[in-house]
Amino acid sequence: MQNKKSYRPNVAAVILSSKYPEKCEFFVAHRTDIRNAWQFPQGGIDEGETPEDALYRELLEEIGCNNVEILGEFPEWITYDFPKTARGKVYPFDGQTQKYFLVRLKEEAQINLQAFEIPEFKEYTFVKYDELFQKVTYFKRKVYRRVIDHFIKEGLI
Repeated sequence: MQNKKSYRPNVAAVILSSKYPEKCEFFVAHRTDIRNAWQFPQGGIDEGETPEDALYRELLEEIGCNNVEILGEFPEWITYDFPKTARGKVYPFDGQTQKYFLVRLKEEAQINLQAFEIPEFKEYTFVKYDELFQKVTYFKRKVYRRVIDHFIKEGLI
């Protein structure tokens, strides 16, 4: 008998800099708890919370700023398994099912990774599309490419 896998409902933000559309750069941040892991901000959806509400809350918690404009939403939930090395950190879940949003930082937005007592990220940067997939952690690359390519195809990027 095989156990059914358990996936954590989650939101993720593809963040464009406030310079978009003049300059197309993506926000990525370096996690504090996983060596060399760069990724987009993301986090769980609390019970009774909409994905959009979770997006704003998670941005505030993880980057100290939710002063963004939502440009688009990926039409599907994307499910993936955690790599074996990360599974203990997120017990009892085997992976995540994520709703992705494309957002642009507003001009007056101020990122503050130290806004909360236990920071999720230790540093961040903005990268161009062709640099993005070299920078982010290996197990997120396929999903990120799928999501971003969708937003490009839809004319949102």
